Amino acid sequence: MTNTCTEQTLSNSILVDASRYLQINRPQRIQPQLSVDITGHCFQPNIEDLESDWVAHVAAPGFKVYRQRRGADVESFCSIGTGSGLDVLSAIEILGATRVGLTDVHEDVVAAAAANIARNQLAAYPVTIQSGFGDLLTPLAPYAARYDVIYENLPNILSQDAETVAEEKNSSAYVPPRAEEVPQLIKQQMLDLHYLALLQAKDFLKSDGAVLSCLGARVPLDVFLSLGKRAGYTPSILAYGWKVQGDPELIRDYAHNQASGFGPFYFYRAEVLQKAFAGLDAADTGRNALDIERSLQTRRMDPLTAYAAFEDGERIAHTVAVLQCETK
Repeated sequence: MTNTCTEQTLSNSILVDASRYLQINRPQRIQPQLSVDITGHCFQPNIEDLESDWVAHVAAPGFKVYRQRRGADVESFCSIGTGSGLDVLSAIEILGATRVGLTDVHEDVVAAAAANIARNQLAAYPVTIQSGFGDLLTPLAPYAARYDVIYENLPNILSQDAETVAEEKNSSAYVPPRAEEVPQLIKQQMLDLHYLALLQAKDFLKSDGAVLSCLGARVPLDVFLSLGKRAGYTPSILAYGWKVQGDPELIRDYAHNQASGFGPFYFYRAEVLQKAFAGLDAADTGRNALDIERSLQTRRMDPLTAYAAFEDGERIAHTVAVLQCETK
C-alpha cells in the first residue's frame, strides 16, 4: 500500500546529494539529487553532519560490506522502522533490491517514506514497494512475502507513558511497553525491540537471507552476539564503527536508565573513536570488532561523565555495530 503524505503531517522537505550521502560515484538506480519529505513523527536525517547520521555513516557502509561478501545483488529488502525511507533508497542503490518492504509505527511516516522511494527511483530500475504501518513486521503480513535482507535500526529508550507514545511518538526516541517475554540479559541492556524484531523476522526472511541489525554499541559486543543467539540465529558482526551522538539528550536518558538499574552503558569522546577507526576498512572492522573493542576499554565514559563532557563543549560519540543474523 503506497500512500501520499498530507500537508498536515508534512514537517519539511530536504534535498540529499546521493553521491555524498552514500560515498559513491554517480548513483545508478536512484536519483542523484534525492527529494525527501519528512513528517513531524519521523526521525530527522542529519545530512549536514554525516558522522551523526545512522544511514550514511552506519547502515550504508554495512550494506556495502554485505553486498561485497554476497557477491551478487539481492532481489528484495525490508526495513523495520524506516523513518524517511533513506535506508530503503540506500539498499536499492547499494544492494540492487527491486522489491522493498517498509514499516513504521505512524501512518504518516510510512506514507511519506513510500512516496519518497517512488519519487526517487530511476525509471530504468523500477522497484515494487510493499508498505504498512504498525508493530514491527506485522503490517507486511498481508503481502505473504519473504525478503533476502531485513534491516532494522530500532530505538532502545523506554517510555512507560502509553498515551504519550501513541500521540507524540518520535520514531527514534520512544518504545512502548511490551508484553512479550524477553530474556533478562536483553532487557537489562534495553534491546527488547531488537530481540522481538529478530523473532518476527523468521516468518519474513528467505532461507538464505540475513537480518541486519544496526545497533548503537553502548553495550559490549558480546551482548549483541548473545542477542542473535537467543533469538535463534547464527550471529556475526558484519561491520563495526562509530558515530557522533546526534541527540545529546539521549546521553542523559541513558544516565537515567543506568541509575534505574539498566546497562551499564558506554560513551567516548568523538576524537578518541575518530582516531581509533581512522583508515580502517569497514569489512576489516567487522572481522576485528572484538579486538578493537578491547583496545577502547580504558577510554570509555559512563553516561553521566559523557553528558558533563558534552555540556563542557566536547563532541560525544559511541561505537556502532551492524549485527548479521542468519538462520543457516
